[in-house]
Amino acid sequence: MSQVKNNPEQEQSIEKTITRRTFLSFATLGVGAVGSYLGWRWLHGQSEVDGALAPLRTMLETNSSVNQSVVFSETHTAPEYPRSSAATEPRTNGDVGLDSDVDIAEWKLNVKHPTAMTPLSATLDDIKALPKTDIVFEFKCVEGWSEIQYWSGVRLIDFFHHYNLQQNYHYVGMTTPDEEYYIGLDMASALHPQTILAYESNGTTISSEQGYPLRLVIPVKYGIKNLKRIGTIAISNERPPDYWAEQGYDYYAGL
Repeated sequence: MSQVKNNPEQEQSIEKTITRRTFLSFATLGVGAVGSYLGWRWLHGQSEVDGALAPLRTMLETNSSVNQSVVFSETHTAPEYPRSSAATEPRTNGDVGLDSDVDIAEWKLNVKHPTAMTPLSATLDDIKALPKTDIVFEFKCVEGWSEIQYWSGVRLIDFFHHYNLQQNYHYVGMTTPDEEYYIGLDMASALHPQTILAYESNGTTISSEQGYPLRLVIPVKYGIKNLKRIGTIAISNERPPDYWAEQGYDYYAGL
């Protein structure tokens, strides 16, 4: 079989094409590397806003606005599962605000409202006297893990209705009794029909590690918003401080 050979001019043209393409590839790579370095230098030269560099915080706030205005709806609910699917013991993750022991005889849930001169106080028995709600859902953590969990308690919207708490405010803030851990929620998410003040897990009293005597369970948010051991609820039109948002995380943290 005969083999076709390129003439010298063709071979020279091919070599020039290969050389040109190789040069362009390395040049593009070099420009990309320089651009990335300059971008990195620019980004890290920006000021911080709430624990995140300003451009990143702007991006997070934009994503939150889209999520809140387009994705969220009180009819948009987290999938629920049969109780048999729930973990035998909910995974424990995070202990900020849980250092002190709780004397249930002294514990009360305090609610601060803009129109009230003094905070409303409710004991655990007061809360347990309200209609009980169960939920089995997939708890999702920003660390990347998830787990199906079974919780029981009082829907926050039912708590609001029972105590005639006005809902025409923008935010709800919650803190632990020692004020070491705190979250801020948009009112719509706080009063979502799946949001509960939980006092039981798998049909038994929640453990100290899980936030005894009362914790928040909010399936439309990541785990960082599911505050353990609620001490105070504050209603306002000003965005409350948020522990993890101050560390650079998304304030909205919606699913």
